[in-house]
Amino acid sequence: MKKVAVIRDLLIPVLFICFFTGVVHAEARVAAFVSIIPQAYFLERVGGPHVDVEVLVGEGQSPATYEPSPQQMAKLSSTKAYFAIGVPFEKNLIKKIRQSYKKLVIVETQKGVAYRYLEHHSHDHDAKGGRDHHDRVPDPHIWMDPKLVKVQATNIRDALCELDPANAEDYSKNLRLFISDLDQADKRIRAALAPVRGKSMYVFHPAFGYFADSYGLRQVSIEIEGKEPGAKQLATIIDKAKKEGVRVIFVQPQFSMKSAESVAREIGGAVVPINPLARDYLANLERMAASVEKGLR
Repeated sequence: MKKVAVIRDLLIPVLFICFFTGVVHAEARVAAFVSIIPQAYFLERVGGPHVDVEVLVGEGQSPATYEPSPQQMAKLSSTKAYFAIGVPFEKNLIKKIRQSYKKLVIVETQKGVAYRYLEHHSHDHDAKGGRDHHDRVPDPHIWMDPKLVKVQATNIRDALCELDPANAEDYSKNLRLFISDLDQADKRIRAALAPVRGKSMYVFHPAFGYFADSYGLRQVSIEIEGKEPGAKQLATIIDKAKKEGVRVIFVQPQFSMKSAESVAREIGGAVVPINPLARDYLANLERMAASVEKGLR
């Protein structure tokens, strides 16, 4: 009995140490918010078990129309870091964060990304009458090219190393593995799309420009500056699609399919869904490539 008591007395402090070490480790996880679902995948790949990630734009929502809820704003107040990506709604959100949550670290993961640009038509009035302008605005869909995701992932690693230097070695190791996976996926997608290189990819919402540019395709958008096309514009798109022999219109589930279905019906084609906001980023990118290759061949 005396021996049992001695063992018990030795074990109790060890168990207490293990318990409290586990609690401290759990509390040390970096609590972070991201804007869109693919970013959660990026952060989890780099951060591993050291991060807790929440997403602002949920399943089925679009970054183009999103506004944060009061509940999300309340959660942001107790979060350690917000990882932005450059989508439009972030401009007002970051302004609010800087005014109200001064301790919340904002990480701009888009830093260093080489942007492509979209044409934006505007009509201004002055004393001499109306003037038309074609402004070039940055295309925010920078996660659609795995080469650009490498830049974002590196920014994520750098931020996590500053926020949690104790696990810096893990973050760098995870980044190397993620970049390797991105490179391998890029090679497979490039090979898969080689037979349709140079063809036009008709889409409803212009979310696939970086993807198209990277793999030698040409994105043609039905949506015009965030709006459904008018009858005249729709007729022009249909005529153009017929001349190019297009048979598939690609749509994403976050948007209405009405205009895309109208075009598909007129050209005797089909509407094919592809999702740029899926969480399983790499697998989804390859699924998307397979759908595009099949639709354009």
